[in-house]
Amino acid sequence: MHFEFTNFARGILSWLLLAGITSADAKQVSIHDPVMAREGDTFYLFSTGPGITFYSSKDMKNWRLRGRVFPGEPAWAKQVAPTFNGHIWAPDIVRHDGKNFLYYSVSGFGKNASAIGVTINKTLDPDSPDYKWEDQGIVLHSVPERDLWNAIDPAVVLESDGTAWMGFGSFWSGLKLVKLAPSLTALAEPQEWRTLAKRDRSFLIPDTEPGTAEIEAPFFFKKGDYYYLFVSWGLCCRGKDSTYRLMVGRSTNVTGPYFDKEGRKLTEGGGSVVLAGNKTWPGLGHNSAYTFDGKDYLVFHAYEAADHGLQKLKIAEISWDAQFWPVIDPTVLDDYVSTQIE
Repeated sequence: MHFEFTNFARGILSWLLLAGITSADAKQVSIHDPVMAREGDTFYLFSTGPGITFYSSKDMKNWRLRGRVFPGEPAWAKQVAPTFNGHIWAPDIVRHDGKNFLYYSVSGFGKNASAIGVTINKTLDPDSPDYKWEDQGIVLHSVPERDLWNAIDPAVVLESDGTAWMGFGSFWSGLKLVKLAPSLTALAEPQEWRTLAKRDRSFLIPDTEPGTAEIEAPFFFKKGDYYYLFVSWGLCCRGKDSTYRLMVGRSTNVTGPYFDKEGRKLTEGGGSVVLAGNKTWPGLGHNSAYTFDGKDYLVFHAYEAADHGLQKLKIAEISWDAQFWPVIDPTVLDDYVSTQIE
């Protein structure tokens, strides 16, 4: 997720709403950058918010607000991002070797003084005696004027042999991929890096600025012979003025290259539209994707024009066309309505 300083006030309002001050229409889940996991018969939803906001549900529609993962903030956060304000961005969650790895981003608005960290828990059930998040610290970080990439929006994918890769990035020179060590808490050595996707960036833009290469939020989904790479194009967090939309490419290798429906590489500005906004829902994006009980689902947020552009949770079933590309029925934007339970 990316913000510009000129939108700071609007961003703060969004986070207040996300933290529990919701609109009068009631108790839909107001959420940014959702990711999901299932443990037993319960689904857990994690999102951008103070300390990482999380919810639980039995049916993916009625969601109980469970609080926050971090009671405060990571001890190292302000060393990396001096303007960090307590809102932890864009988590991702994977289960490996009997443990849950929750990746998250620390950053300042419109800066690439950013870092990705990871915290580990045996269980996602906050009522379990084994429930305890143990922060492992920084996995990688970006430094302005040293790096032309941004260390936010982590997405971790494991190959069938257990090899782990992390995609990440927002604006600047696009989305990157780096190999993780077997521990999943550090980079593999020697380091292996790739570029996943990018859009044009003018050489006239200072390296300290995000620029106009509006791409972020990678997410991997393995289906059949392909790895699908979902990304978000456009601008988030601007209410009715948001231009956020979901794009996709695919590859037979997790490291790419990824191609869109027309055969264009995502590293050369390619990408096929999965779902775009409309008058009622002007922007949507930052998705995750899962298979539960034989069905595939896309999880994302969308901005509702009638509710002052407030972000709402959306979950859509994925269907597949004859060429095995993902298809989302746009009516889900109106049809899926969550309920937040206090």
